[in-house]
Amino acid sequence: MNMENLIPIPILCAHYEVEMSFFTNLNEMGLLEIKTIETSQYIDSDAVHEIEKMVHMHQELDVNIEGIDIVFNLLQKIDMLQNELTALKNRLRLYES
Repeated sequence: MNMENLIPIPILCAHYEVEMSFFTNLNEMGLLEIKTIETSQYIDSDAVHEIEKMVHMHQELDVNIEGIDIVFNLLQKIDMLQNELTALKNRLRLYES
């Protein structure tokens, strides 16, 4: 496993000023994948953007973990529907030409 792309969770906790339980709860809800190597827990650096959104919702908007799960599921559905709409528009243009 490439350790370069992994960030230790204690460093994220200190940086974002959240408890370890925040990341554990996100992992339990399926919003975040925690990788355990020996006794240390890590998060892939590709997930940092999503983590920042979750931390922002939690700290500044006072959204609980369940609310974050709902918001991310809705955002995922919106993205899927937008992709479907774009595909349908493209097909419609073929028939209009």
